[in-house]
Amino acid sequence: MFTRGLAAVIAAVGITHAAMAAYPEKPVRIVVAYAPGGAVDVVARRLAQKLTEQTGQTFLVENKPGATGLIGTQSVTRSPADGYTLLAIDNTYSILPYAFKKLPWDHEKDLVPITVSIFTPVMVVVRTDSKYKDLAALLADARANPDKLTYGTGGAGSAPHFSTEAFQQTAGIKLTHVPYKGAGDAMTGLISGQIDMLLLSTPSVASQIKGGKVRALAVTGKKRLAAFPDVPTFAEAGVAGYGVVNWSGLAAPKGTPPDIVTRLHAEVKKALESADMKEFLAGLSAEPGGLDPAGFSRLIKDETSRWAAVAQKANIERQ
Repeated sequence: MFTRGLAAVIAAVGITHAAMAAYPEKPVRIVVAYAPGGAVDVVARRLAQKLTEQTGQTFLVENKPGATGLIGTQSVTRSPADGYTLLAIDNTYSILPYAFKKLPWDHEKDLVPITVSIFTPVMVVVRTDSKYKDLAALLADARANPDKLTYGTGGAGSAPHFSTEAFQQTAGIKLTHVPYKGAGDAMTGLISGQIDMLLLSTPSVASQIKGGKVRALAVTGKKRLAAFPDVPTFAEAGVAGYGVVNWSGLAAPKGTPPDIVTRLHAEVKKALESADMKEFLAGLSAEPGGLDPAGFSRLIKDETSRWAAVAQKANIERQ
C-alpha cells in the first residue's frame, strides 16, 4: 500500500510538472482595466510582446475600461483559474476599497498576485504654454485661489486621483478634480486646455514631455531622473515629504495553480532582465520590478493600508 501510495504521489507530481512545462499551450489574455494609452497599458503591451517571444505562445492585451477598473477586474476574477486570463494591476487596486462602498469581489482573496512589472515616479505636468514655469508659481496661485486650478485623472478613485489628493495634503493646497475615462483622455484634456495640470507616472507623460507638448515641474524620488535632468524633485521644488511611487504588475484569478504562477513570475523576471526591456523601461524612467508573489502580496496589503489615511483626510466619498 505504501508503494502504491508513493507511486501515486510521484505520478501526480509528474503530471503537474508536465502541465507546467507545457504552459502556455494557447494564447494568454492580459486584461487592462483602463483605456489604451496609460502607463499600465503601455507597459502591459511591451511585456506581452516579450512573453510572446520567450514562450513561443501569444500573449495579447485586451482593454476593458470603466468604473475605475472595476469592469475589467471583475471579468478576470470571474474567469477560469487556468493561467490564460491575467490582469494588469496597478496602485489603483490598493485604493479601490476607499473608492467604492462595496466591491463585486473579495479584495483580499479573489486575485493571486504574480509579480510587479515596474516601479515609476510620478510627475506634475502642465502645458508648454502654461503660465506656470515652475512648481512654486503653481503652488502660489493654488494657495491664493483655492479650488480654482483643475487637475485631471483617469477617473474618480484612480491612482492619480489619490496621488493628487496626497499631493494637495502635503503642499497645503486645494484643487478641483476633473475625471476622464482614462489617463490618455486626461492628457488630451491637458493639451487642449481643458485642465491646468496632471500628476501621472512617467510612462504616461514621458513621450509628451519629449514631444514638447507638456512641461514637467517636479518628479518624486530622491534624485532627478537621468532622462529629465532639468526637472527638480518635489523636495527641491519646495514640497518635501511627497514621495508617491507608482507600480504595476500582473495578477491571476484565485485558484490559479501555483506552478503556473511560479512560471509566470519567472518569465516576467526574465523579460525584465533583458537588455531591450531595460532600455525600454529606462526610456520611461521606470525601474524594473520582479518581486515574487509573496512579496507582491505584501506590497498590496501595505499600500492598501497606506491609502486609508489619505482617503479619510480628503473625505473622499465612496461610490
